Amino acid sequence: MRSLALAEELVRRGAEVVFVCDSHTVPWADEQIRGRGIAVEPAVWTAEQHLELFGRLGLTAVVWDSYDLDPAVFAAVRASGLPSLAIVDGGYGGAVADILVDQNLGSELDSPELPEGAIRLAGLDYVLLRNEILELRPAEPPAPRSGGVPKVFAFFGGTDAFGAGPYVVQALAATGVPFEALVIAPGDELAEAIGAVHLQPGQHVEVIGPTSQLAKAVVASDLVISASGTSTWELLCLGATAGLVCVVDNQVMGYERTVATGAAVGVGVLSDLKADPSAAAAVLGPLLQDPAERARLAAAGWQLVDGQGRVRVADHLFELLARTT
Repeated sequence: MRSLALAEELVRRGAEVVFVCDSHTVPWADEQIRGRGIAVEPAVWTAEQHLELFGRLGLTAVVWDSYDLDPAVFAAVRASGLPSLAIVDGGYGGAVADILVDQNLGSELDSPELPEGAIRLAGLDYVLLRNEILELRPAEPPAPRSGGVPKVFAFFGGTDAFGAGPYVVQALAATGVPFEALVIAPGDELAEAIGAVHLQPGQHVEVIGPTSQLAKAVVASDLVISASGTSTWELLCLGATAGLVCVVDNQVMGYERTVATGAAVGVGVLSDLKADPSAAAAVLGPLLQDPAERARLAAAGWQLVDGQGRVRVADHLFELLARTT
């Protein structure tokens, strides 16, 4: 999604963009790319394959966003002289590029060793957000929504690869507080597990498959629960009341830093939720019953992420191209 956001900005400025990836393995993601008229090339893995492909495509620059590639691939492409930008999360992935973009909260406080001649763009000023997020960003912080049963929206990426959905619904049910929840389950097994959760009076859960209308569901909800990944910045930009679940190790730093700002609530670590939902329920229960606190969180998040990060990143990429072409 963050690569797609940057691609939208580059296309807006007249660039031609192609994705090199295995998006066919995640149909929802493939639809997001192709639905924008962006071409897709099959993923390649070795340095030689990348150099051959990039030469055939006649690229002006390359944007990397991968944890899976051998670091030698990044180094070989940079050594070829092709201008490059890498979207990174701390030190994960070993990417080497002319521009490193770490859009995570607090990353501007870190001082990693950089490749020779490289620059680093760090922090929430460089968050990359898609058109559908920017178009729905409210002009001012949301006001408290009082009255009625709170509406909850829960999603955990395009595949919910770690199976968070059923455990979050268990935690919501354990609050004993009435709510209406819309939960995305990307597969039948997850949907069945969510449907099997015992709900208490006044609680209702609707399960749907992956949707391209995520942003609209976010702004229509009183509380949004999601994995503490790149979607966090989308939620904050939209002025959502965000409850975060840390589902995988590379999210720990972002999870802790975001919760520490007071702009989102930490629902917990997924392994803990699986063992016992009571701690998460103790966090969610008061939040479901307090419109003023939900509004405070939403306003704090809205102020943290202004939605202009992709403009700033694209400016730096085009400045690099102007110097090297």
